[in-house]
Amino acid sequence: MKSVLLHIHDDLGQEARLQAALDIVRCFDGHLTCLQATPFDSYIVSDPFGGVYAFPEVIRRVREDQEAARSRIEADLANEGVSWDWLHFDGAASQMLVDQARLADVIVVSQPGRDGGERQPLPIAADIAIHSRAPVLAIPQASRRLDCAGTAMIAWNGSAEAAYALRVARPMLRGAAAIHIVEVTEGGDDLPSAAACRYLARHGMASELHERPRGDRSIPELLSAAAAELQADYVVMGAYGRSRLRELVLGGVTRDMLHDSTVPILMAH
Repeated sequence: MKSVLLHIHDDLGQEARLQAALDIVRCFDGHLTCLQATPFDSYIVSDPFGGVYAFPEVIRRVREDQEAARSRIEADLANEGVSWDWLHFDGAASQMLVDQARLADVIVVSQPGRDGGERQPLPIAADIAIHSRAPVLAIPQASRRLDCAGTAMIAWNGSAEAAYALRVARPMLRGAAAIHIVEVTEGGDDLPSAAACRYLARHGMASELHERPRGDRSIPELLSAAAAELQADYVVMGAYGRSRLRELVLGGVTRDMLHDSTVPILMAH
């Protein structure tokens, strides 16, 4: 993972995102691209007669805040000893990240904020995972570092999304101290977890299989408990194995894991 794309936004998750991105860059001797976006559409309104109005004072303050954040982060990066550059675009952050991720190996964003308070990270991880071919690494606000050489947990359900996530995570998995494949058994899985184990073995990586019966608990609860039990440093999983609309209406593993996980999640769709 030589090319790391980092979302820059002045929120409570910024420091955790930055440190995780730097950990990846150091691990792979890679390059960090910082992307900052100004969503001007959020500061423009229209009236029923076709008029369009901007709020210049608001836009000016946003620009000043972004310049101050850029100065702080650039000052920090100057002392980190890594290769980096900075991009700024006017537009929605999620779309700008997707557009610039065509040659990125991983996109680093935050997991959505839990309490809905001020300066919460933008809830864009799911949108980016769906529309980008690059994997998305979603970082909890409380995270302090990403141990690329630590313990990896793969959330397996036999879906095409889980298989794709496994393949794109291979560079990180290669350096993991331990790899655990966790499957919540419900019956009817497309591809058994043993197939994932054999795939990793062909690439010289040993892994351990774990089956968790569904019982009365939800899949996100079981996966979170397994991550804690196995002391996983990060989780690899497929994103939105069923339609996002269905997950929004009925609830789903991707949404719940993004909101509740206490460890970084590397996901792909």
